[in-house]
Amino acid sequence: MARNKTDRQELVLAYLERYGSISLPEMTEKFDCSEATARRDLEELEKTGRVIRTMGGGAKYESNVISREVPFHEKQSELFREKEAIAYRAASLVEEGDVIGLTGGTTTFLIAKELKKRRNITVVTNAVNIAMELADSYELQVVLTGGVLRNRSFELCGPLAEQTVKALNIHKMFMGVDGVTKDGVSTYSELEANIASLLMQRSSKTIAVFDRTKIGKSSLFHVASLKELHACITDEQPESSLKDALELASVKVYMANMD
Repeated sequence: MARNKTDRQELVLAYLERYGSISLPEMTEKFDCSEATARRDLEELEKTGRVIRTMGGGAKYESNVISREVPFHEKQSELFREKEAIAYRAASLVEEGDVIGLTGGTTTFLIAKELKKRRNITVVTNAVNIAMELADSYELQVVLTGGVLRNRSFELCGPLAEQTVKALNIHKMFMGVDGVTKDGVSTYSELEANIASLLMQRSSKTIAVFDRTKIGKSSLFHVASLKELHACITDEQPESSLKDALELASVKVYMANMD
């Protein structure tokens, strides 16, 4: 924990650079400060031009580009409750007999945990940790692609993975993304973007799952335009311009229940 104002503000900036935005309640909890102190810090940071204040008193980072890939173990504990709610909503869309696709990611990993409660479904994934999570579920069939392992995400990618996917037929694919804007969804890895695109091609419906920190952000590699999605699930209503773009593209927006 930061011992003085300068240290605390640097930590706040680091958090904003990584996650894009922060609310006042989040700031008081994460940085163990009062609401008045949080407001003063954000006001001072705003004067430097490095952050933009948002409605409700919080702030967002001035850049809309995700600058680095965050390893799975670092992302796993962030917004855990919100990701659990998104996963629960996703699982509610699954029906008996479905073939479900899951890309790698912390939210899709939680979807896999929810699917362990189901029976008579098949899960196709290129994520080793998801396959291992489902390995003891005797009521489920699990199909794991081959490929080269990316240790930051536990995803199998490359020609072997792509060859496996080309032979599959998927009913509903839940896709984790690193960013979503009016231009579409994106991810940090070119290899993961390629395999996600192929999974989409083999799926009847593609549903993007993402928490609020991905909204309005672009990552390095484009995966798909909004019109290629069937639906998305998130924990916060998108900003008006993105919401309009989703509606124009006929993408249904499911909100996770945070109650």
